[in-house]
Amino acid sequence: MAKALIFLATGYEEVEMLTVVDMLRRAGIDIDMVSVTKDPEVTGSHNITIKADVLFGDADLDQAQALILPGGIPGTPNLKAYAPLCEALKTFAKEGKLVAAVCAAPTVLSELGILKDKKATSYPSFEGKLDCAEYLQQPYVVDGNVITSRGMGTCIEFAGAIIAALKDDETAKQVKDAIVYQG
Repeated sequence: MAKALIFLATGYEEVEMLTVVDMLRRAGIDIDMVSVTKDPEVTGSHNITIKADVLFGDADLDQAQALILPGGIPGTPNLKAYAPLCEALKTFAKEGKLVAAVCAAPTVLSELGILKDKKATSYPSFEGKLDCAEYLQQPYVVDGNVITSRGMGTCIEFAGAIIAALKDDETAKQVKDAIVYQG
């Protein structure tokens, strides 16, 4: 079974995180919500508190095939400030494992040099902050082992792209059909 980890820092975008978790679980992908704080309860950018499945130090990075970053402010800078996560992202990218980020979070991948030779997208106001091969104004962009997406409104497609990468296109379509996605 595929294994993914999604990371929660104070101020993350709740819907971006929960949409991905919900859809991946519907697809039969094992995904853990991982707190990069010292507390499993993490409050998002809209004052909604979610209990993570595990703290970062207890996350099973060795078994994971994907690391996923939700956006949000101040969630994105808080993710970037967590050095162990940044090291894991660089290692995953170098090993060709899947790294994915939505909204403001592609800036974390950019600052780590992961997007340098990749096509990417982000929340529109962060376009100028991405050091990437080509910026695309698309709901999501897949370039090799990197998936980026624009924001909360593109998260169904973002999650579908992650499902397709970890499983297959048919499973992604089935999950989107089951939730009556009309995109």
